[in-house]
Amino acid sequence: MLPQLREEIDLHEGPRLRDGQPTWTLHDPARNQFYRIDWQTFCILRHWSLDDPERICAAVAAETTLHPDASDIEHVAEFLAANQLLAPRHPDSAKLLTDRYRRQQGAWWQRLLHNYLFFRVPLVDPDGWLQRWSGRVALFYSRAFLQLTLVALVAGLLLVYRQWNQFSATLIDTLSWQGLAAYGVALAAVKLLHELGHAFTAKRHGCRVPAMGVAFMVLWPMAYTDTNEVWKLSNARQRLAVASAGVATETLIAIWATLAWALLPDGVPRSMAFFLATLSWFTTLAINASPFMRFDGYFVLSDWLDLPNLHARAFALARWDLRERLFGLDAPPPEYFPRRKQAALIAFAWGTWIYRLVVFVGIAVLVYHFFIKLAGILLFALEVVWFIARPVLNELRVWREIWPVVRHRSRARRSLWIAALMAGLVFLPWPARLTASGHLKPQESLTVYAPAGAQVVELPWKEGADVPQGAALVKLASADLTLRWQRAESRLAQLREQAAAATVGDTTLQHNVQVLQQELAAAEAERASVQAEAVRYAPVAPFAGKLHAIDPELRPGDWVRRQEPLLTLVKPGAWIVEAYLDEDEVRRVQAGDGASFHPKGFAGAALPLRVSAVDKDATRVLPQGMLAVKHGGSVLTRDKDGTLVPERSVYRVTLAAQGDPGALAGHAWRGTVVIRGSWEAPALRYLRSALALIWREAGF
Repeated sequence: MLPQLREEIDLHEGPRLRDGQPTWTLHDPARNQFYRIDWQTFCILRHWSLDDPERICAAVAAETTLHPDASDIEHVAEFLAANQLLAPRHPDSAKLLTDRYRRQQGAWWQRLLHNYLFFRVPLVDPDGWLQRWSGRVALFYSRAFLQLTLVALVAGLLLVYRQWNQFSATLIDTLSWQGLAAYGVALAAVKLLHELGHAFTAKRHGCRVPAMGVAFMVLWPMAYTDTNEVWKLSNARQRLAVASAGVATETLIAIWATLAWALLPDGVPRSMAFFLATLSWFTTLAINASPFMRFDGYFVLSDWLDLPNLHARAFALARWDLRERLFGLDAPPPEYFPRRKQAALIAFAWGTWIYRLVVFVGIAVLVYHFFIKLAGILLFALEVVWFIARPVLNELRVWREIWPVVRHRSRARRSLWIAALMAGLVFLPWPARLTASGHLKPQESLTVYAPAGAQVVELPWKEGADVPQGAALVKLASADLTLRWQRAESRLAQLREQAAAATVGDTTLQHNVQVLQQELAAAEAERASVQAEAVRYAPVAPFAGKLHAIDPELRPGDWVRRQEPLLTLVKPGAWIVEAYLDEDEVRRVQAGDGASFHPKGFAGAALPLRVSAVDKDATRVLPQGMLAVKHGGSVLTRDKDGTLVPERSVYRVTLAAQGDPGALAGHAWRGTVVIRGSWEAPALRYLRSALALIWREAGF
């Protein structure tokens, strides 16, 4: 005997498929769920009361051109049982249904996880209220209102275009806590009208709306309306109208609010119109119209393509395509579609997977940054496990089941080799090639700057001259310094005369001997100070070297300004390069590692280097401004009190040149340093960063 159908199951005529085949819709009123069935299934259910597979097959064959067999009857019975559409007849049916429900719910942690990802809270049953108000909103469905809205759209866009500077400035001004609060209020209002758009349109086409409430996706609240009864509608245009009613409502709000902003004077109403306009345009285009989540865009696309359960069917097709590409099983697809449509559905499935991954990871990142850090890390790990690891493990289980067939396929062996190669690229250590901006300079050099505004008295050396140790490099004269010297000498001579007079018997001065001695000491200190400063106007070479960077137009008698560079004395011998690496890169560098320097704007060969020292402490201030990003370098910095402060922790690495710099040995050069660091697996870097983050946020 065949199992009996539940008595309350309804059957409605469904839409015709693109090939003209009729369909029907089964409605389970207890769970308010709908199931579309094809012609053959309908014919079998029509004769289900015959209670015999052979008699059912004979009756269907006699009335139609279909010829089902016993296996088709068995498949229909399995479908009915799997979706709980059969009347319970077992003595322990209640217990069996309870056990099945518990298995579907899963363990407590699975229920907790599912409720974290998505759950609904129905709040009201609006069906009666919608029925009473349907006639009052009929105006918004009229052709006249549509034409008037199109005129408002054109006028609003033109007016905003003419006031675009003011519009964009207002948008920037709203990026504040007060603006975000206003956007929150506007969002609540827009979403309420969005759901009412679905509800009124469904009611307009005769569907019942049993519930409206709030749904939570990854703890993010959003309004929802239960419009499942649209599956009763056999007209695809009517179902499409209900699915797109929310987006259409928000679009209407955006159009009229845009026009209102352009026409209203400054004040609260205009500000409200601005919030409604910008928010409605954004949520409509960026969120609701997206088919990658189960929002309006998905249902519109599903109805337009006439593909119910679009996501599930596209995912199944994408998994089949993946197995075929990897293993070459020559298995039939789960459904047959034209080639272009099949390729589009597979691409849509991959796009949906990637989009959802980005969205859920982005939500976890927001939670991490704006709420409890450890909770953000746990949520991030949870979403990675649920949306990445779980589907991968499920697919691997399928591969294990088909392994006896897969192992003999040549394409499977090729895919295995490619997977092993990719794993090796990720998990096996590879030599490091660390790149950073570097500054080539002599290991020991002296740059002479003008101590103050002065006049060149003597310039004894020319560019490239060899200067012995102790030789004067340049002589400068300063009228102010000369005047100070003369005053100091005059004052010192006067005080010495007074001190001498006090010692020979001048009674007037004898009472001030102590004061004279103090003034004499101060005058001598002042002269010594002037004399010490005069040394800066006649610097000498502290070591033997070669002169560079002398201004060719500088002549004796010329005046120079304060801190103007005059010349550079370079000690022959070693040259070094200074570079800065972040903490992830500097870990792979140690003294003795080889490197090379590629000067910018120099066509010669690279200069070989060897790492000589690595700082243990991070650099707080970048001394070489030429290595900052804003000057063409690689170190990201910010200005603080006239100094360059690195945005991230960077460490100075000193490298010694392994040879004569040749033509480079004239002045300092900026270029690119390539360091051959220690070997490391690429995956190890990300694992280390993740563990460090967890360790830091856990408070260890």
